[in-house]
Formats: sequence, C-alpha cells, structure tokens
Amino acid sequence: MRGIDYYELLGVGRGASTTEIKSAYRSLAKVMHPDAGGTDGTFRMLQEAYETLKDPLRRRDYDRRSTRPTSTATRTRPTAHPRRTGRTGRLRDFGDDPAFVPPVPKVDLGDIPWWHLVDVGQQVRYAPAAGPGHAPALLAMSGWVLLLLPVVVVDFSPLVLVVWLALVIAAAMAVFRLVRRHVTAARADRAFAAEFDSGTVFGQSGDQPCEHLTADLLDTYLTRIPGVRIFHGLAWPGSVFADVDHAVLCGRRLVLIESKTWLPGHYESDEDGTLWRNGHPFRGGAMRLPDGVEAYRKILPWLDIRGALLVYPSRAGEITTEKLTEGIAPPMTPEQFVRDVGEWFAEEPATVDRDAMRTVLRQVVSQVRAAGA
Repeated sequence: MRGIDYYELLGVGRGASTTEIKSAYRSLAKVMHPDAGGTDGTFRMLQEAYETLKDPLRRRDYDRRSTRPTSTATRTRPTAHPRRTGRTGRLRDFGDDPAFVPPVPKVDLGDIPWWHLVDVGQQVRYAPAAGPGHAPALLAMSGWVLLLLPVVVVDFSPLVLVVWLALVIAAAMAVFRLVRRHVTAARADRAFAAEFDSGTVFGQSGDQPCEHLTADLLDTYLTRIPGVRIFHGLAWPGSVFADVDHAVLCGRRLVLIESKTWLPGHYESDEDGTLWRNGHPFRGGAMRLPDGVEAYRKILPWLDIRGALLVYPSRAGEITTEKLTEGIAPPMTPEQFVRDVGEWFAEEPATVDRDAMRTVLRQVVSQVRAAGA
C-alpha cells in the first residue's frame, strides 16, 4: 500500500528478524483487531505489512521497491529478468515475476475415480447419532403390534391373560420411549441444520491470489460431496488470527490447507514437514501447517486430521509434487489435491460430525458465510 512504511507500521527496524516481526505483529494485532476496538481497514493494513515482511521473497521485493527513487522512470513495477551468472554465463532466473498471475487450475474430471461415484443427492447423516434412528423405532412398533395379535386367535386362561397384558403394557412403554427418543433426535438434527449447517462454505478467504484460487477450487469440486463443509481463515486454538488459510471437514476427517505462490519446480516434504525443492532444502518460503495440524489434533482428537500445502507457480513454469502424499503436510498441486483428498473424503461422503463442525466453526476468524453458501 503506497504511503505506508511497513516497518514503521510494525514498529521494527529494517534489519528486524522474522521472529521480531512476528512478535511485533501479534502485539499490535491484539489492540488493532476489530474485536478489540480497531478498524477493519487498519487491521487489514497491519496484516498486509506482516504478510509482506515475514516472507523473504516478498520482503526483498518490497525493500527493493521502497528504496527506489520516486521518479516517473522508476515507478513502473518491473518484471523479473534472467541474469547471466556463474562461470558458464548461462541464464538463470532468481526471482518471481511480480506481474505474473497463476492460472486457474483445470482438473480433468475423467481422471478422477470418485467424481462419478458420489451421489450428490444423498441425505446427510449427523454423527454422533442423537437417537435410535428410523429402523429401530419402526421395528419396535412392528413387534408391539405382533404382540397384540394372539388376543384375536387365542383363548387365554385368566392367569395367562394377565401375564400377557403385563407384557403388552411393558412393551408399549418401551416402544413409547424409543419413539420419543427418535422424535427428539429428529428435532435435534433439524435444529443443528438450521443453526450450523444451512450452508457449505464459511468464512472469507484471504487477499492473496493463491488463496482465492484455492477457495474457488474447493467450491467447484469438493462441494459435490454432500457431507463436505469448507472453512476459510481459521485461527489456531487460543489465537485470534487467521493462522490457517482453509480447512475442509467431512465425516470424521479434516484437512488443513495452506496456499503458497512459489517458484516453479518439483516439491516434496519429509515426514516432519521439511520442504525440498528440486532435491535441495527449500529456503524460498515457510509454512506453518505441521504446527497447525498438531494444534488441531489436540482439540479434535477423534478426527483423522491431515495437512495439504497447495503450491501455485509465481512465474511461468510448472509445479510438480510427489505422487505419494505421505507426511504431515505434503506439497500438492491443485489437481492432485482434488483427486487424492477428494477420494479420501468420498469414502464417507454424507456424514457431518456435529461436535467437530461446532469446534471448527468457532475457530473461523470471520463468521461471514462465503458466496454460494
């Protein structure tokens, strides 16, 4: 944002470390957050400063632009050009192209095994079950009716008749309690749906282009699964910041997602979340997914929780990732995410976990439902 010095806004020097920038941001956000009396515009400005300075590539680009003369000749934002380096003098590209916009992901539906197997009209089931369901209640009522039939065709003695009547009354009471539990559970399901489940997308995605691309990707493809619920901008437990870009819940499975715009290349990760690019440790950016996954596993211990790092190119070129997505937060292309994570959710496509949805929804920083919800 022109006219605002990000370093002055955060109250740190130009040589501040990432830790110092993060500490300054968290201190200021506590008083500048709209819930604490700040304004939306000021808080967004603070977030923009933090997101820019915490990322080494974006910070370098900001420092380069902010220290230029303000003449007309230097106002235009340049694109990155390759430079000749090394003994061979071969061309190498060291940075992002600021003018480059990642292309919208295009997924080949014919290559998705689960796409045509999911019944989009399947009725959603809520778990854990609040009552016995239709089948037990109907079975109990049928059994009670059958218990009444002997009085029509059998001539009971007085003693047997008394015993039979006692059984009928006891069975009637049991059936009544079972039916009442079923009715109460049905009301609870309707109340839950009215309060928490009137839409499928909750929260607002961030301002980065890659976050908008991921939001569109989730809405376009994963909403086909009846039990999927999508969340944007989630805080870690105990935080008030949007620490997690996106999350998708279906049944007792939850995936936390970060969206990144990085240089083209081949990305992979170790089991502990260490990132590699083209066979070398990746130093061009950082992610917080491993910590986020561990934090959510503590508050939702009954869920199977995974992370997914969606990587988009920051300039013309191809992003590739490992086919086997092992590890706590593997990097993935958008197409790979739809294919693999969608198949994971499609194994239990029509279940919504009440307690999990309540917990995740409480972590959404902005409770505004997104468009299409």
